[in-house]
Amino acid sequence: MTHAYTDEQLMLRHAQGDDPQAFQELFRRHAKRLHGFFLRSTGEDAIAHDLVQQTFLHVHRARADFRADSHFRGWLYTIATNVRRELFRRRARKPEAPLDALGHREPSVDADATTVTQRTVRRALQELPEAQREVVVLHWYAGWSFPEIAQMVGSTHAAVKVRAHRGYERLRALLGEEEG
Repeated sequence: MTHAYTDEQLMLRHAQGDDPQAFQELFRRHAKRLHGFFLRSTGEDAIAHDLVQQTFLHVHRARADFRADSHFRGWLYTIATNVRRELFRRRARKPEAPLDALGHREPSVDADATTVTQRTVRRALQELPEAQREVVVLHWYAGWSFPEIAQMVGSTHAAVKVRAHRGYERLRALLGEEEG
């Protein structure tokens, strides 16, 4: 039974080929939260879904690299962060047409307030520089600590805290909040 195993045990079982259900269980446990991470980063559901798939494909391909003393969730989010970075690198090399040029229309004023607020926050997140957005999403939405984020993004604890501070400051300004 795969439910009784920790994530780390499941990953090791998958890497060793001992349990054909182990990978599916890891996906079941983490795909939804990972999707939220990507959705907040990209603002697009279809892209977030694709990035989840790409991340788990990388997890599968790198299964032999998983160390028994590693924390699976941190390893997973390191891979996810790199997948997301690659998306942004590709976008920077190949600019996309603005949404309004593609006939995109904002929802009517009757839209649910929560949905409008979420969309407003997503748009504000998109305005942040990539390094700040990455840290804010990992900290605020994914719940990682600054030392964990520093390890994921390959930076120092202090640098990550500075990025977060600047990102949160910029978000407050973009969302029109008063500092207090």
